[in-house]
Amino acid sequence: MDLETEYNNRRRVPGHPAIIAGWEADAAHFRDAAGGELGLAYGPDARHRCDIFRSKEDHGGAHAVFIHGGYWQGLDRAFFSHLARGLEFHGIPMALPSYRLCPAVAVADIIADLQRFCLWLWQRSGRRLVVAGHSAGGHLAACMAATDWAALGGPARLVTAGLGISGLYDLRPLIPTTINAALKLDDKAARQASPLTWPAPHGVRFQAWVGAAESPEYLRQSASLEAAWRGAGLDCASVIAEGENHFTIVAALAQPDSALTRALATLCDAA
Repeated sequence: MDLETEYNNRRRVPGHPAIIAGWEADAAHFRDAAGGELGLAYGPDARHRCDIFRSKEDHGGAHAVFIHGGYWQGLDRAFFSHLARGLEFHGIPMALPSYRLCPAVAVADIIADLQRFCLWLWQRSGRRLVVAGHSAGGHLAACMAATDWAALGGPARLVTAGLGISGLYDLRPLIPTTINAALKLDDKAARQASPLTWPAPHGVRFQAWVGAAESPEYLRQSASLEAAWRGAGLDCASVIAEGENHFTIVAALAQPDSALTRALATLCDAA
């Protein structure tokens, strides 16, 4: 199998520059209209910042989090502000954190950044969290779902549910690809950073969404997480979004009535 072809999403979708530019423009327009709490610090680094967008009719349940992708080495929260629009109509606030990037830090450090963020948001809001993420953010969402929060000083079920969108749950196949030039993963580091190899969490719901037009490896990644976590007794499902590729799938979160937004809102309501 040609793993470079399987995991190089920018090569697989030649139109990705226009899609990413569209994200940035839509996000800026949403921020201008919605306001929100912008640039809140959750740690000491310049990238330890988040934005929070709230609905005028907050239902008071779980607090949603969206973690951006970029293969742990690019992008930030400012490209995705508009994805809070869908949940806004359901009365659910969304926080969008940035985090440090490879190669300045390791993937393990990025996982620690998001754990720091989740603890900070829980302490600030007093609310349990439902964590969603796209691509590398899907990996990080699964890591947050599988974290032993009690060991970090939080409540046992700080994260009650998660939703990965085009996520990667086993990083070992990335080792021989050009993506790993910045990640610098060896087998040990990849295994330690892969939620698929962690002890399965208890009492957590998780959905792994993936576009039907994505590579067979991305489809396998979601199916593998479902099989492992369902086998351990979790409420975990993989969902294939017809007609969507790695870059188009996430846009549905900006639409209040999309299947993706409804799924995330249901996870938040259930929490």
